[in-house]
Amino acid sequence: MRDSEAAWRVALYGPEGFFRRGAVPADHFRTAPLIGPELAEALLVLLDRVDFALGRPAHVDFVDVGAGGGELSAAVRSLAPPSLGRRLRVTAVDLGPPRALPGVRWTDALPDRVEGLLVGHEWLDAIPCPLVVGPHDDPWLARWWPLRPGWRAEIGAPRDAAWADAVSRVRGAALAIDYGHLRADRAAGRYRAGTFAAYRGGRQVTPVFDGSCDLTAHVALDACAEAAGGDRVLVSQRAALAALGLVASAEGTGMAWLESAARAARVAELRAVGGLGSFGWLLHGVGVAVSDLLPPLPAWRPLG
Repeated sequence: MRDSEAAWRVALYGPEGFFRRGAVPADHFRTAPLIGPELAEALLVLLDRVDFALGRPAHVDFVDVGAGGGELSAAVRSLAPPSLGRRLRVTAVDLGPPRALPGVRWTDALPDRVEGLLVGHEWLDAIPCPLVVGPHDDPWLARWWPLRPGWRAEIGAPRDAAWADAVSRVRGAALAIDYGHLRADRAAGRYRAGTFAAYRGGRQVTPVFDGSCDLTAHVALDACAEAAGGDRVLVSQRAALAALGLVASAEGTGMAWLESAARAARVAELRAVGGLGSFGWLLHGVGVAVSDLLPPLPAWRPLG
């Protein structure tokens, strides 16, 4: 039987892999950092809350894991207010070729320690994991994705381990932003065909392991949450962005109204139900109470 996890890993991260050859998300699908500066603005609000809870240390980190083209890192660096910017260390972590971004350190490995905010934006979905067909006796499946004969699934243990490792390095907060699913829906057969998929040039294509396309699968965010443990909350991007002050509204007249309307359209896209607004935000506080970072919000329910 082919080792699907190994084949997936080589296809993305091997010497001739999709990302090793320099492919970036902007070339193949639309992600939140590409829409405009608004996601970075919201994350800076969250980072300011983390910074305050930590007592305004001499240095505060923003770590962008799975940075892709570095758009989010660059936006956070450029939009940070002077009071934060003087102390801010921005690190982009990605296995692809390094990008030259002003004020951003590029690395292919997680920092040993993070004091501030670590963000994995559509990172966990790109971590390869075994692809299986039921019946299967893997213990992760028994706990998180009970399979009936013929059902397909992805064993999320590698994502759990990666997220737990990332959170363990943090003093402050760690945030995973991704599309995903929950155990109740998995067990009920909502994803009986699995979620493994491929994208190339802005279109979904048939998955192949030859390095020509991005390979991805939805994330069992509830399993990741339990693996990392601690104080945490899992909410929708739509709710989280509103709690961080990002709401869609157009104001003013003339050119000011046009600019405001354009911004409102971008915010609406980030918060769209059934679209990016339905992404899960898994937020862990480490030495910081999650309640100091976000108010009580409805529990996340994936859509689509």
